[in-house]
Amino acid sequence: MSKFCEKCAKGPQVGNTVSHSNRKTLRRFNPNLFKKRIFDPATGKAPLTKLCAKCLRTMAKPA
Repeated sequence: MSKFCEKCAKGPQVGNTVSHSNRKTLRRFNPNLFKKRIFDPATGKAPLTKLCAKCLRTMAKPA
């Protein structure tokens, strides 16, 4: 499974884990992704999409 948001294309970032003795080890920071069915009125379908938490919060909510 790819770790990219389908709306904003946010992906994993690379950084360091820093231990108590200040040793640095490379690690990945993955985005907070959720699988959601979002209804598309143009097609009339609700395909499964992977969205990050920020995109879910900022999407227009149905009335």
